Parts: sequence; C-alpha cells; structure tokens
Amino acid sequence: MLLPFLYAAVDTAKRSAQPFRAVADYSAKALRDPSNPFAETYVGRSWAAAFDLFETLTRNYKKPAFDLPGLKVYGQPVTVTEKVVWSKPFCELLHFEKDPETYPKLRAKFPHPKVLIVAPLSGHYATLLRGTVEAMLPEHDVYITDWLDARDVPLSAGRFGLDDYVTYVMEMLRHLGPGTHVVAVCQPGPACLAAASLLHEDKDKAAPRSLTIMGSPIDARRSPTAPNKLSEERPYKWFVDNMIHCVPLPYAGVGRKVYPGFLQLTAFINMNRERHTNAQYDYFKNLVKGDGDSVQKHRTFYDEYLAVLDLSADFYLETIDRVFQRHELPKGEFKVHGRLVKPKAIKDMGLMTVEGENDDISGIGQTQAAHDLCTSIPKDRKIDYIQEGVGHYGVFNGTRWRTEIQPRVRDFIRANM
Repeated sequence: MLLPFLYAAVDTAKRSAQPFRAVADYSAKALRDPSNPFAETYVGRSWAAAFDLFETLTRNYKKPAFDLPGLKVYGQPVTVTEKVVWSKPFCELLHFEKDPETYPKLRAKFPHPKVLIVAPLSGHYATLLRGTVEAMLPEHDVYITDWLDARDVPLSAGRFGLDDYVTYVMEMLRHLGPGTHVVAVCQPGPACLAAASLLHEDKDKAAPRSLTIMGSPIDARRSPTAPNKLSEERPYKWFVDNMIHCVPLPYAGVGRKVYPGFLQLTAFINMNRERHTNAQYDYFKNLVKGDGDSVQKHRTFYDEYLAVLDLSADFYLETIDRVFQRHELPKGEFKVHGRLVKPKAIKDMGLMTVEGENDDISGIGQTQAAHDLCTSIPKDRKIDYIQEGVGHYGVFNGTRWRTEIQPRVRDFIRANM
C-alpha cells in the first residue's frame, strides 16, 4: 500500500524535479535573451512561457517574508523591524518593532494600543496576513503568532494539541502584559475565546481588553459550508487513516505524525479548481504577451498561496473532533487540560465578530455565536459586523478589509482601551 509512504513519495518527487526546474529556468531566460533571434517571435515567447509555467508549478515554495513596505505613521516615515520576543517549539511571537527614536514621540501624541494578531494554523504561514498587519501597523503596536512547520520540530519537543494551542495563546498574553487586544483570524477563534475565558475567570491581569474574532468556526453547526459538511460526514477514523502521515528524512521532525501542508493545499485548490486552472492559463497568456504587471501580480499571489506548512497530527485531529464534529465550545463542553471553559465568566472585555457575506469556509452565524456564549459582556461592548461582498479571505485582506473592516476594528479597540 502506497499511502503510508505518500509523504516520502511527494517529497522525493519534488526533489527529483529540481534539475528539470533548473533546465526550465535556464531555457526560459535563454529564449528571452535579446540576442536570441527567436526572442520576439510568438513561438519563442510561447516556449519561454511554457518553461516558466513548468518551473512555477513544480517549485518547492519556501516560507515567505513579511517584507513590509515603508511605513508612515500620521505622515511621518517610521522604520519597522521584525523581532522574535517569545518562542516555543511550535510557535514564535513576532513584534513589528517601530523605530525606538520616533515611535515614543508618536505614541505620546496618538494612541497605539497593543494588539496580538493570532494567525490561523491551517496550512499557510502567518505571512498570509501581511495585508492584515500592514493595515493595523500605523495605529497599533502589533504582534503576531508565527506558527512553525511541524516537520521541523523534533520528536523530543513533545506533542502539540488543541489544548497546547490555547495554552500558547495564554502564555503570549501573559508575556505581553495588561492592556492587550486580541484579533483572532479564522481558525483560532475557538482557542482564543477559550484563552480569554480562562484568563478572565482567574481575574488574570493579562486577560485581553478586547477580542475581535473574524470568519471563525465558533459554532460550525450554523450555516454549514462544504468543509464543515465534510468534517461531519466523514468518521474520525477516516481523517486518521487518510490525512495523517509521518515526516520522512532529512527533516528535523522525522517520525512526527503530521497533517501535511501539500494535502491541505490540495483541498484548498479543489474547492476552487476552475478558478486556479484559469489563473494558470491566464498567467501563460500574459507571459506570452509580455504583460509584466499581470505576471507579477500572479507570482506574488501564488508565491504566498503555494507556500504551506505541516500541522501537528494531534492539533489537526483534535480540531476536527472537538470543533467540527462534537462542537464542544457551543455545547459548553470545551475543556483545556481538564478544566472547563466558561465564556460567561468574561465580563470586562469588548467582543467584536466579523463575517463575510460570501464566506464559503465559515458560514454566516458561525462567528456570531460567540456573542451567545459570552452572556456576561454588556451589550454596549459587543459588536457584530457582516461585510457585504466579500468571501473568507476578503474579511482580513484586500480593499474591503482596508477601507471598511479595519477602520471599524480600530474604533472598536480604541473604545475598549
């Protein structure tokens, strides 16, 4: 049976394709060389485009960089440096540190609340939230969870499950200290609500001042989408048998059981297969035409989209079981290391939920469910917002995020300082 060796087979195939990618890359450059008489012919451009497309589709994409552009705070240029301020085997906490000479002056003049953006651990790197970070930076002191690839975590580091995820969020909040605001993007919503509940119940000084949950499966029973239905229709054992694989050599996490990034990526693409197929065809045509702007936009998007990481099998399977099959949080049965989570314990915290009208991953109502669980939060500290005309990714990236959603999140955070 090939399935147990699928990870090794896919990894070997990628490595084996490397010399062919090198040949394709060299051939494309040679065909576009101005000294080549075929460079400006239709045949020459077509062959160069074909080689370019082959190299793109077979590349082993690495973790992207945030590579944020020059930042201006109230019209004044400010240098931003990425700094790791907290670290555990499966995650690092990144701080987008502003120029220490300029920032204190700006902060004394304008509010810059401390914000922890909790990125999803669902296949892509935290850099998928580049647009989220970029919009928040000018008026906030921004931190983000940078989840690490499980294939690079040695077995000696131990397991990492859903309870550990919640514990990580709590530890990061304690590291950041009082007055922190949390923005949970997509998948981490249940974990962040659990972390906030436990901290508030303990009257911990690190309990967040506000929690914004965006496009998240707080209660996946509401307006179930295709991924929700798949999670419920398939028995738990199916996910164990078909989605979990062992990391092969030469990775540091050899022997660790993971949900491979390439399987998650396949699922993402299959949800919109026609759109991705058409995008590659348009990319080929634009290469032939020499439409540099369109080609660069395509490369920028897919360099990010095709870069994926492996998830710890424990975390993935527990999320399937507890969030999407047994619905523990909305049923009042969610426990963290044996301790029951009580969202009604939250009293002194603002709660905002954001959903996309056309979200095909977290349907309308799934995120709103947080308000029904947090019964002790005053109504005047709750906001529920549905953004018209956007899907899942439009909730935290793109024009509507920058112009309509982020300003509302900013005002909500300021109202709860």
